[in-house]
Amino acid sequence: MSLARFFTRYRRSQRGATAVTVALFMTVMIGLCGFTIDVGHVAWVQRELQSASDAAALAGAAQINCCSTTSAASTATAYSAVAGKNNAISGVTATMVSGYPKLKCFTSTGIACTFGTGVDSANGIQVKESASVPMWFSAIFGITAIPVTSTSTASVGGYGSTSSGTLVKSLDIEVVLDTTQSMNSSDSSCGSGETRLSCAEEGVQTLLKALSYTSDQVGLMVFPGVTSSTAVKDYNCSGNSPTAQTYSSSTNYSVLGLGNTFKTSSSGQSLSTSSTVVRAIGAGKTAAGGSCPGMSAPGGEGTYYAGAVNAAQTNLANNGRSGVQKIIILLSDGDANANSGSQISSGLSNNQCTQAVTAASNATSAGTEVYTIAYGADTSTSGSCSTDHGSYSACSALKAMASSPKYFFSDTQSGSSSCTSSVTGNTSSSLSTVWQNLAAQFTPPRLVPDTTS
Repeated sequence: MSLARFFTRYRRSQRGATAVTVALFMTVMIGLCGFTIDVGHVAWVQRELQSASDAAALAGAAQINCCSTTSAASTATAYSAVAGKNNAISGVTATMVSGYPKLKCFTSTGIACTFGTGVDSANGIQVKESASVPMWFSAIFGITAIPVTSTSTASVGGYGSTSSGTLVKSLDIEVVLDTTQSMNSSDSSCGSGETRLSCAEEGVQTLLKALSYTSDQVGLMVFPGVTSSTAVKDYNCSGNSPTAQTYSSSTNYSVLGLGNTFKTSSSGQSLSTSSTVVRAIGAGKTAAGGSCPGMSAPGGEGTYYAGAVNAAQTNLANNGRSGVQKIIILLSDGDANANSGSQISSGLSNNQCTQAVTAASNATSAGTEVYTIAYGADTSTSGSCSTDHGSYSACSALKAMASSPKYFFSDTQSGSSSCTSSVTGNTSSSLSTVWQNLAAQFTPPRLVPDTTS
């Protein structure tokens, strides 16, 4: 064999090696592509499972304490990814982890664990699901399935449902603030130079930030009442005080009627400083060069809040929207004790705290939910509510006015008052915290970190 023929045959013998190399390369590439597809599928299932758990937790939270002991858990399961449920994932078998959905009682959210008609004794729920994702290509390498889990935790909405279990989507709220002379005294828990009234106004700002301008309306009332012609001074940034009125059957307590101008966006918490109600509660202090200080406390007429409650209920009944939940929120730092003749008509002067309890009870019977805030209220029946001859103290009267124990809040004024709520989270030494916890009652069900306590 010539040398030339030997090298020719050698070159021909290498042609099959290329085919083998290409075949091996294609196998690896196909395997990598398949693995990538499998990983993408796992990620997709994980997202779908998490979305299903989020939906399940929110749906369950909306039902806590509204209907029955199993309502929240069964509702959460109904909206889970479990086979046959509302958010089942096609081609994947998901299960609810044993022990879940789990009812929770958070102490950090400011919402009571006992309310409504149910007996869940919870204000949150946690959902945990798992699924085994089948592998399509990775099975070649012995990986037949990948396990995934998802956990979602939701806090109950402060006004997720009425006592009858009907979901609430809109609110008409009358805020009634004490503007007696004592509200001009300082409250260092709100900051240097803050008065009780300015602290209360900042609390109302917190409330408005939690509300939706697209569905909620807010009105503002004060006691003592003010003349209709001078009520504008509480929000026109003039810095002047309105003229207070003595308490009678014709007293005007209204500063601003129901409206939704407090925000211009349904998202976020920014208040509109051009809104009259926002200016009335002091949020316009930084607007117009600080020339909108908010309401004043002219005082001079003592304290009597039964008339304001009656007026608030009348306004809600006459000017509130049909089918919308009505709310009254009343704050006072004192007891009903207006002096007969000089401050209140003789026909209203007796049993002033009892009158307030009756007015609130009538509002509750009409379907309105009455919230009260006792601002350093006296607990002595001999030292407060003097016209009721020991029937009530300032604290017990405000407590009795609330439609439910969960609707009664109190500020102990840094320990100077022993007036407390029986509901965990409803009492604080700071009025700002009280308003934050009260505002939480009006938020919808929401997802919270899984570590919430």
